[in-house]
Amino acid sequence: MINKIFLRLQPSEYEMRKRNEKFVQDAREGKKPTHMSRQEKLAKRSPVGSWALGIVVFVVMGGVLFELARLIFL
Repeated sequence: MINKIFLRLQPSEYEMRKRNEKFVQDAREGKKPTHMSRQEKLAKRSPVGSWALGIVVFVVMGGVLFELARLIFL
């Protein structure tokens, strides 16, 4: 049973041959034959979205803490 599942996870020889042929063809044509890594994709993204999210979280958490302090001490 496990052996059958393991065999389904591995690509067949035909699929590997086709993938290798595509890789070689793309490399010869001057295209980038591999996909960008996750790190390269993140490096290309703008950090503005992350900063905006951080500012929103900071303001919301500050408001919650301020309201708790106001309820406790006043």
